[in-house]
Amino acid sequence: KTYTDELTPIDSITGVFEGANWFEREVWDMFGVFFSNHPDLRRILTDYGFAGHPFRKDFPLTGFVEVRYDDEVKRVVTEPLELTQEYRKFDLGSPWEIFPAHRAIQSESETEKTVPEDQQKK
Repeated sequence: KTYTDELTPIDSITGVFEGANWFEREVWDMFGVFFSNHPDLRRILTDYGFAGHPFRKDFPLTGFVEVRYDDEVKRVVTEPLELTQEYRKFDLGSPWEIFPAHRAIQSESETEKTVPEDQQKK
């Protein structure tokens, strides 16, 4: 197990374990982890002209291009997609925050706990 960033390569272990060749190629293709001294680091699951690495979190779910067969020109056509959202934004707030009545009930019960008992009777 190791840690790296986008620009730092990791040493290849294909010299030690020959079977790691395909696994390192798959990691390069899907995640973009670069292995230095790899004998054949090229894409294995996506096309050669594919841009990006699809298993990364910053890769859009729809991809960057649409590939379809055009019946008029009788060939496969690649068209760029218009992304409605540049990056996915995750709203990680509590679902209980949207209920104002829950906050009011909670705040009343909290104030009762913070006020001493002899002051509550007055």
